[in-house]
Amino acid sequence: MIDTTPESPPGARQPPSTAREQQSLTLIPGLPNDVGSLILSMVPYSHHARIKQTCKSWNRVLSSKPFFSTFLHRRRNHLLCIFPQDPSIASPFLFDPQNHAWCPLPPMPCNPQVYGLCNFAAVPLGHHLYVLGGSLFGIGSFLAITISLPLLPWLFPSDHHSPSFATFRLSLRDFTWRPRAPMLSPRGSFACAVVPRSGQILVAGGGSRHTMFAAAGTRIRAAERYDARRDRWYPIEGLPGFRAGCVGFVSGGGREFWAMGGYGASRTISGVFPVDEYYRDAAVMELDGDGGWREIGDMWGDGERVRAGKIVVVENDDDDKSDYPGVYMLDGDEILRYDMSTNRWLCESRVPRKAPYNSSFGVVVVNGELYVLTHLCIVDMTETRRSRQHRRAGTLYIQIYNPKKKTWRSLVTKSPFSYPIDINTTVLSSICL
Repeated sequence: MIDTTPESPPGARQPPSTAREQQSLTLIPGLPNDVGSLILSMVPYSHHARIKQTCKSWNRVLSSKPFFSTFLHRRRNHLLCIFPQDPSIASPFLFDPQNHAWCPLPPMPCNPQVYGLCNFAAVPLGHHLYVLGGSLFGIGSFLAITISLPLLPWLFPSDHHSPSFATFRLSLRDFTWRPRAPMLSPRGSFACAVVPRSGQILVAGGGSRHTMFAAAGTRIRAAERYDARRDRWYPIEGLPGFRAGCVGFVSGGGREFWAMGGYGASRTISGVFPVDEYYRDAAVMELDGDGGWREIGDMWGDGERVRAGKIVVVENDDDDKSDYPGVYMLDGDEILRYDMSTNRWLCESRVPRKAPYNSSFGVVVVNGELYVLTHLCIVDMTETRRSRQHRRAGTLYIQIYNPKKKTWRSLVTKSPFSYPIDINTTVLSSICL
């Protein structure tokens, strides 16, 4: 299993330093290291970060490639990953629903020239988690109000924000971040999908919109693919039109890349208030063919308003023979399901318990189920920015919908964050180890 220190011949006397070294490499005193590593492999992954601090030998073994490979073959770990804010400032967390355990992740490497990263994509590939793009502010985007207060410019960000090229990869084996090749086109709020069989990530569309200025931002149509083995981005044919705020997924057994929803052009009400024009269709790229896009027609019936809810995708499991995943939208407290055969959104279910105080839901797919998240304790976010003395951020309430059984259940856990989180802007992802 794990390489252990070779034993000395019976009766041989060891130098004191060698004896102490072997004792420090022993996983569990009185047991062979093979047995000790077997016992450690039974500890859920969500507790590894905590027990690594027990001693050097545990940290070495739990972070080793042989142990990690053996551990992954023993069990599947379905985890929820929450990015509450800019991951270079606020540490993201993993949540293990089966064991009700939280695991903190290290912050992403910080760039002192930028801040306020949001609208990025977080996707799993193998035992890595990739953070791609996003929208952020630069130091040059602050109002130059200096007078006699040197820190005053940091208090007044202007509305000049820009998309990011950056790509970072987090190893879930040793919890280390590494920068990877940047994207060819900077983007945030874009369609993103993983093709596990080829180790590739596909991205399309996006723009520069920031959560602090929801009505502003650019749009692009460029698309590209990332080869994780070569750490290189390659351009592919762009979308038929400018599209941002869209969702991407792979279907047809990995043969199609979909970019669904989002917004393109904008209009103004009374010539003053900007309003997005949301797409009523989707665009599909054939990955095995010439790589061209085809447009799917209007997904909404005549006179039916366009829903702009959060879209998630339920991948097919091993028992499901269909090549097409389940696509669901959470709009308010209503869940809609996309029927590919009729190209229509159909009513699927409703969230049993509404979000308190007219707050928003977050939604993510974990192990084939829809996890609908909200905070039961709501604190004014503007008040939180002025005061950092909040010791407890309330309770995270998760309502779980099983699309196959058409049933709901709930899960309650204490929030690990020392501040209230805004679910509406929180980036959610899931990973299966």
